[in-house]
Amino acid sequence: MRYSHEGAQKSVPVGAQARAGKCACLRIPRACLSIGRFFLPTISCLVFVHPACCQDNGSEVNEFHGSGAEITVTVHDSSGEPISPAAMVKLYRDGTILSRQGQTSRGSALLVVNNLGEFTVIVEAAGYESAQTEVSVRVTGKTQVDVYLRRLSAGGKTSGVPRRALLAPKAKGALEKGLEALSADKMGEAEKYVGEAMRLAPGHPDVLYVQGVLSLKQHNWAQGQDALEKATQIDPSHARAFAALGMALSDQGKYGAAIAPLEESLHLDPAGSWETRGTLAKAYYQQGKYDEALNMSQEALAESHGKAPEIGLLVAQSLTAVGRYEDAAQVLRAFLRDHGDRREAVTVRRWLERLTASAKIRVN
Repeated sequence: MRYSHEGAQKSVPVGAQARAGKCACLRIPRACLSIGRFFLPTISCLVFVHPACCQDNGSEVNEFHGSGAEITVTVHDSSGEPISPAAMVKLYRDGTILSRQGQTSRGSALLVVNNLGEFTVIVEAAGYESAQTEVSVRVTGKTQVDVYLRRLSAGGKTSGVPRRALLAPKAKGALEKGLEALSADKMGEAEKYVGEAMRLAPGHPDVLYVQGVLSLKQHNWAQGQDALEKATQIDPSHARAFAALGMALSDQGKYGAAIAPLEESLHLDPAGSWETRGTLAKAYYQQGKYDEALNMSQEALAESHGKAPEIGLLVAQSLTAVGRYEDAAQVLRAFLRDHGDRREAVTVRRWLERLTASAKIRVN
């Protein structure tokens, strides 16, 4: 269905809300893009990498020069700075087998593994909420992993999210030019300017967000997902980044994983876009959550104001799944009446014929 197919790259609103008056409204199809003023000064930092004390499981030097890989895990706080306290980093192969562990020094830990594959990185530090991320190591050599921790308050709860850092003028200018190029589908220019913004402010959530959307438009799913995950880790209040992440996962068919970030986006911004609701409805349906799919698809259809009539087909699917066949038929007939010239009309007619032949609906 068009509202969710390639949804992450076609329908994600890019940018940060303007704090003072002036904002520019750009366009990626169906989305409003804006860049405005931010709050705190950006602080650049050098990340010093030091070897961690890993498990004694063979010679790390031999592993690295043989079939192994070197994984550097840098642990940041919510502002993007490397954390000062030592953090324990554990590396699990295939999510269950402890492969390496070690403590950070100056925010980083270096772990060497002798086999490639899929790994889960779990980081724990006193005074911070633990965090987990996935990393795929497919080639020998060096791999960089960034993990962002949220500080706990005295009561053991996660403390408030700090205000978003102010982009320096050069980074802000590069990002705005990248947005303009992105909205005009000038991908070469967009890549140039967004790359410049990434060089100047690699830890800013809005820069990571736009980098993620650019990667998704280029169908670089893994790279886009990685940038969006970092954006949400740095700024857990970034509703648009959560929406884009959910759409990216949905576009890859990872419907179960897509639900959480899409729900979080709507939790953070209850007035979120109909695209987010439509994608979440599809994820619910694919996971067999038909009641939730029905409610969310009906909301998406109403809020789209006719821009995506194909959402009505998901409404009909959800109605059928919960046994409301006559209601589903009513939605399908309305689709044919108002949009009989669309390509989906052929499928809708056959659908109605099958429902009639199975005696699940009355002959119209």
